Amino acid sequence: MAISDVKEYAHLTEADVEALGEEFDAIRRDIESSRGAADARYIRNVIRFQRTLELAGRTALFASRKRPAWLAGVALLGTAKIIENMEIGHNVMHGQWDWMNDPEIHSSSWEWDNTGPAKHWKQTHNFLHHKYTNVLGMDDDIGYGLLRVTRDQRWKPFNLGNPVYNLLLQLFFEFGVAVQHLELGKVAAGRFKGDAERAEFERKRQEVLVKVGRQVVKDYVVFPALTGPAWKSTLTANLAANMVRNVWTNAVIFCGHFPDGAEKFTKADIDSESKGQWYLRQMLGSANISGGPVIHFMTGNLSHQIEHHLFPDLPSNRYAHIAVRVRELADKYDLPYTTGSLPVQYFKAWRTILKLSLPNKYLRATADDAPETASERKFGGNAVPVIDPETGRRRGLRSALTAGRRRLSRR
Repeated sequence: MAISDVKEYAHLTEADVEALGEEFDAIRRDIESSRGAADARYIRNVIRFQRTLELAGRTALFASRKRPAWLAGVALLGTAKIIENMEIGHNVMHGQWDWMNDPEIHSSSWEWDNTGPAKHWKQTHNFLHHKYTNVLGMDDDIGYGLLRVTRDQRWKPFNLGNPVYNLLLQLFFEFGVAVQHLELGKVAAGRFKGDAERAEFERKRQEVLVKVGRQVVKDYVVFPALTGPAWKSTLTANLAANMVRNVWTNAVIFCGHFPDGAEKFTKADIDSESKGQWYLRQMLGSANISGGPVIHFMTGNLSHQIEHHLFPDLPSNRYAHIAVRVRELADKYDLPYTTGSLPVQYFKAWRTILKLSLPNKYLRATADDAPETASERKFGGNAVPVIDPETGRRRGLRSALTAGRRRLSRR
């Protein structure tokens, strides 16, 4: 089973969890009270930079019949699409810049360069995923209804295709995002609850088809046609740029949600979950990517996935500063702060996808104690914090996990 008692798994008392929640609330208040001109200037400069890159890429493709121009166009346009989707679109639609009251940079009006309608994504991502992060049966981002990514998901012969499904999902990720809100699994099973639900599905399907049609016409008809004799090479360059964006976006998201240490949870305590427990679940269910300013920027600052899940509507350019304080709290409460380089996190995510294509009987660990899946039962009822008599420091979840890894290494 996944984690059913988050505070027990975290080796924290009820009082500890509430105190932790108050400290996270204090971070939020500090950032909200200090937002200002520098932050507004940041997002406007990013938008200006992104549009300049896109214009340069589109211009280069007028000469795309020549290989160097084709490569330059793909690189510039692919980078522009990554920035637009991740550091701009994703974050604007989270409401991170709504406090500016700028109608052009507002969650209610932004439509991104992607086949998924913004209003659909805001429902499945902003509400469902961020409220019920990694809660089995409630968060569709756990495998996107396609991949088996935790041993808590019952194995089916369909899961043997995990590696192939993920490869296709990477290449065409924007289309995966577009259809996610349609809940096609429920449609295939014929689980409509009356005519009203069927009509709602057909309305949403039409909205997806309209958005997909607009993107296809823009990228594969209009812009290629504008380059005249270079239309064919421009079309292939646009396709390549979209795939560059898709693969990168997929990799960043998977690195934040599926490497070792990004925990999964049951629905047991969700209805009675306190704000402190919600913060704790976000912290334990997310993973960061280490790196410098370029990595942070190109991931839309989702390299700070832990901070993003704690504060999804705070400006992304503040996450690096927030991360310092979150790390301090992790040390104070002896909690894990899961992070690693992009290659390492990506390898771990892929390793999980490959392993879980197989039935559990072929896997060594259990659903309570595996690199990608854990629960409070792994501690055998001893998930309680203690104070080290020699150092006076708390020994909690992080210490327990470290001790467990040491025992395994000695076997």
